[in-house]
Amino acid sequence: MSDTVILSRQEYEDLIDARDHAVALRDVATGAMETLTEAEMDAYLAAPTPLAFWRRRRGLTQAALAATVGITQPYLAQIETGKRSGDVRLYARLAKALRVRIEDLVAE
Repeated sequence: MSDTVILSRQEYEDLIDARDHAVALRDVATGAMETLTEAEMDAYLAAPTPLAFWRRRRGLTQAALAATVGITQPYLAQIETGKRSGDVRLYARLAKALRVRIEDLVAE
């Protein structure tokens, strides 16, 4: 015999949100999730793209990051300014090189 629980969609979403919140708090406490200071958040918001922010935050030049992921510096510059985009494989390589999630590199 199995137990069945019926929830409204809102109750279910609230449970998911609570779980995600608990996981995020744990990750911040253990250092698994990187946090930003207020000044860093201002720099993030001022950057032309999240990719540009994270590259600078990691102390990399465009040339160094481009070489690491196998593209040219001018192409990376165009991606950072939003003039061009890359495919998901490129963003996966960029995310790995910058030690962030792919989602962290894409503007919402």
